[in-house]
Amino acid sequence: MESKLYQNRTFETIDYSDQSLANTEFVNCEFINCNFSKSDLSHNDFMDSTFKNCNLSLAVLKNTGLKNIKFVGCKLMGLDFSACNSFLFSMNFEDSVLDYSTFIYKKLKKTNFTDCSLKETDFSNTDLSLAIFKNCDLSGATFVESILEKTDFRSSRNYAFDPSENKIKGTKVSHTALAGLLEKFDLFIE
Repeated sequence: MESKLYQNRTFETIDYSDQSLANTEFVNCEFINCNFSKSDLSHNDFMDSTFKNCNLSLAVLKNTGLKNIKFVGCKLMGLDFSACNSFLFSMNFEDSVLDYSTFIYKKLKKTNFTDCSLKETDFSNTDLSLAIFKNCDLSGATFVESILEKTDFRSSRNYAFDPSENKIKGTKVSHTALAGLLEKFDLFIE
């Protein structure tokens, strides 16, 4: 199958829900108000592109390339980012909902999560060193064997992780969140 290339294009208010896109490369493109819910985006590459106010919930991302991607105001619920192509994998998220998503074994160094909901998101075995979680809700998020070195959680809330199960050198947390880091010890903190 011949691959398609789109460069410097804007795609606006297009409904791709329940559809399959394959062998397509998008470079420096912008997607505005598009619906990709339950779409199969496997084997596509997105590079230097932005998604604004898009719904990608439950999309299939098998071997999908996400290289320098920005998600703004997007609904990204239940996505398995761990299935994405790891080559040049990099994204930033702003004002987006990523509840129930998975990033297992991904490298997310220096990734910014700003004003995001990350409830029940799985960051097990993920490299989040130097990442910034700014004003995010991390209720039920999983951090096991994760690299959280110099990760900034200070302005976020509802996060909990076991310091003995993660690499946390230089991790920045707020003093109000210390209880979540000591949860396994069943302490009463006043």
